[in-house]
Order: sequence, then C-alpha cells, then structure tokens
Amino acid sequence: MKRIFSGIQPSGGVTLGNYLGAIRNWAKLQQEDYHCLYCMVDLHAITVFQDPKALPQQTREVTAALLAAGIDPKTSIVFNQSAVAEHAQLAWIFNCVARVGWMNRMTQFKEKAGKHRENASLGLYAYPALMAADILIYKATHVPVGDDQKQHLELTRDVAQKFNSDYGVDYFPLTEPLIYGAATRVMSLRDGSKKMSKSDPSDMSRINLIDDADTIAGKIRKAKTDPEPVPVAPPASDEERAARPEAYNLMGIYAALTDKSLAEVADEFGGAPFSAFKGALTDVAVAVMGPITAEMRRLMDHPDEIDAILRRGAEDAREIAAPILREVYDIVGLLRP
Repeated sequence: MKRIFSGIQPSGGVTLGNYLGAIRNWAKLQQEDYHCLYCMVDLHAITVFQDPKALPQQTREVTAALLAAGIDPKTSIVFNQSAVAEHAQLAWIFNCVARVGWMNRMTQFKEKAGKHRENASLGLYAYPALMAADILIYKATHVPVGDDQKQHLELTRDVAQKFNSDYGVDYFPLTEPLIYGAATRVMSLRDGSKKMSKSDPSDMSRINLIDDADTIAGKIRKAKTDPEPVPVAPPASDEERAARPEAYNLMGIYAALTDKSLAEVADEFGGAPFSAFKGALTDVAVAVMGPITAEMRRLMDHPDEIDAILRRGAEDAREIAAPILREVYDIVGLLRP
C-alpha cells in the first residue's frame, strides 16, 4: 500500500485556509488506497520561539481541528512529532547527508529569517532536513504538497538519493508529490495579495475553524472588497486577478466551500453587489464550518480524549519508525550494543 505523511505546525489556530488548502483533502485521502500518517509537527514549531505554556494547548487545538474535519484516528495515524524520537534521530543523520549549499537555496528560510538571518535559529536553517526525516522515517511514498512545500520535497528526494548513493543501498524511496485536485489558495480577508495566515497580527484577516457563526458573519461582512460588483467571469490573466484580488479571493472561497468552479460562481453572482454575495458566502461558510467548530469545541473540552488519541498514534507511528531507524543505523555503521 502507498503511504502518505503530512504535517501541520501547532503554532497557533487553524484557519479556513488550512482547511480548504489541506485538511479536507487529507480526510478524503483516507478513502483511497493510502496508509495515512498525519502529524502535529511541534519540533518544527519551536524553530521559532513558542510559549511553552501555550504550546500543549495549541497542539491539542490543531489535533482537534483535524479530527473534527474528518481525520479518523482508527483509519489514519494521528500523533505529535516530538512523541516519536526517531524523527529527531534520523534528522541528525540527514544533517550529515544534506549539503550546506542545498540549505542555502531554501527560499522559505530566506523568507522567514528576513533581514535577521544571522539571528535565526540553527533549527530554522536545518528545518528541511527534519522535514526529510519526517517523511522518510516512514518511507512515505507520497506527500500532499502546496506551492510553498515543493522545494522541501525536492530536497527530501535529494537527501534520499544521496543517502542511497553514499552507502551503496537502495533503501529510501524517492517520495512523490501528491497534487490533490485544484489547489485552493485562500488569501487574507484584509489584503487579497497575501495568504491567509494564523500568524497575521489581525484576527480579522482570517476565519478560524474555532470561530462561531456570529464571528464568521462579522469577518465576512467586514472583508475588504472594491466598489465594483461581483465579476461576471473568472480572471483571464494574473494581471486581471491582481487588479481585483479581494473580489476573486471571496469568490474562490465560495467556490471551494460549495465545490463549484469560479466560472459557476461568476455565472451565479456576476454583476451582483458584494453586500448580497457576502450574505450568501456567510450562509455557506457557517453551514460547512458549523459542525466542524462544534466538534472542535467538544474535543477541546475533553483534552484527555485528544491526549489518548495522540498517545495511541505515537505508539503506532513508532512501530513503523523504530525498525527503519535500526536499519539506517546498521547501514551507517552506528553500533547498537
């Protein structure tokens, strides 16, 4: 059976963008011929400072979001990264396989470190090696990827290939990207040129999966638009989209929530004022997210239930990871008394 690994950082709340762009597809993959492992990557989260008092609750909240959105812990393995030590152990070996030049080309490090590159943590710099370990400690054959992760998956393949070549083995697979339908890229409600992000200082820029119906309605009502009515057709070019980013963003959200194309949304609402369209979008968002929010809140009120699922998931993950790490140690020549 093909094996999927994917992870999400517990560094804050889960947004509508996370749900539409990834999590709902993860739930669908469970119905296909894949063995799925879904991980709260808390070791990745601490590459930038996290409040140690808040991180456990954040990890539980992200886990609750996955479960509420349809990830079934009886079908998939759901766990947090730090509970499976093999991730970090394999990451060190990959630190010794990966080349500094490869890391220097990682655009995400440059974006996150910004002008303060010299003050960035070593963990942030070596992040891709840990990501490669996350994937290869299970010999995952496929990884669902978005545009911002393609480069990291390419590095994972490079690490696997170099490890195999260095040690004269055919051990790690060259993991394939999994593109699941059309990518849904949800942008900020305050600035349609920026991705919806849980790290944005303005809570009005995003819809959180934990938001109640009134909060969702208020955020959509106040979402930035322009004076023109709803476009009568999808954008014909990137330039056309860039001219009205907020309008096409809201249309894209409606399309994703209703499983319609942008053209169908334009046919239905083109020429209408945005006040009317926002009302329809609110109704759809509340209908889709309401059950997810309710289940998230129920789970958050029962942290022991979440912890039990994570504990069982970590045990199941270790059953796969431990023998792989032992074989890697033997290949590398590390003595195991």
